[in-house]
Amino acid sequence: MAQADKKLHIGIDLGTSRSSTAADNGEKRWITSYVGWPKDFVAAQVVGKEVLFGDEALENRLSLQICRPLERGIIREGIERSEEAVKAIIRHLVELVSKDSDARIHAVVGVPAESLNINKLAIRKAVSEYVHSLMVVSEPFAVAYGMGQLKNAMVIDIGAGTTDFCIMHGAIPGEDDQRTNLNAGDHIDEQLFSNLSEKYPNATFNINMVRQFKEQYSFVGDIDDEIKVEIPVDGKPVMHDIKDEMRRACESILPALIETTAELIAGFDPEFQAKVKKNIILAGGGSLIRGIDGVLQEALKEYGSCKVTCVDDPLFAGSLGALKLAQDMPASYWETL
Repeated sequence: MAQADKKLHIGIDLGTSRSSTAADNGEKRWITSYVGWPKDFVAAQVVGKEVLFGDEALENRLSLQICRPLERGIIREGIERSEEAVKAIIRHLVELVSKDSDARIHAVVGVPAESLNINKLAIRKAVSEYVHSLMVVSEPFAVAYGMGQLKNAMVIDIGAGTTDFCIMHGAIPGEDDQRTNLNAGDHIDEQLFSNLSEKYPNATFNINMVRQFKEQYSFVGDIDDEIKVEIPVDGKPVMHDIKDEMRRACESILPALIETTAELIAGFDPEFQAKVKKNIILAGGGSLIRGIDGVLQEALKEYGSCKVTCVDDPLFAGSLGALKLAQDMPASYWETL
């Protein structure tokens, strides 16, 4: 009977690029959102595992069938083992923080808003074997809950596959309170790849290298720093200046970001719009783009006084918020599996 009373609350942020998990036993971990299975028996001998996750999967990707299950923010059902990959990632994230096999696990899972709308049943199915109770929410709502920003606030989660917008008005947000667009981190990668291919046609690089350049050097607006990276040309390492190309790629998401933010605020109760505009919070990996909070705040000035800030910990803001929600959740709100 004592065993049945043991509970473990877990918050999971199931992201397109990175996924993180936190539990009320003090454990928290993250992985890049990749899953890989050996291509054949030789690959199985080389990697020594039935399935690999995160950076380990990327490092061995030539031996693996690689899957990034939430590309573009949704599970691509029936394609490239996406549903199986989501199930494997959920299992792995739970195992990373759950050290007590006897505990009943209550999990809140934050996902891109589009996935919440389209894939909720698939996510429920993926989670059902590993937890006892579940709630699935949008990532920006999880961030808002963790920060205590439950009223007159907007959270913009700039992920890899999608940018998700959520306006908080003192209750659980509905569909009308949220928006999603595809102008996010992957879009920047594609633009940067195109820009560099045009400027340096003899250089040899791939999208994974470009993603690493972005994660290290991304910015909008003006900076004094030089940005030079090493890219092979005919097999020889050569330094390339990528500052202008980086800026253009990063700024390519700004028009949709500004437009959707203004549209969501305009549709909010007019009596409270001024308060929301002074409480706009950027989360997700895109919040690490240097200068993005200031550029967005300046662009929104024509709509009145605005204040834009970034979360302190983009990597765990979603999972820690989901954990707090799991700890606070009344029993009647849980979906028992």
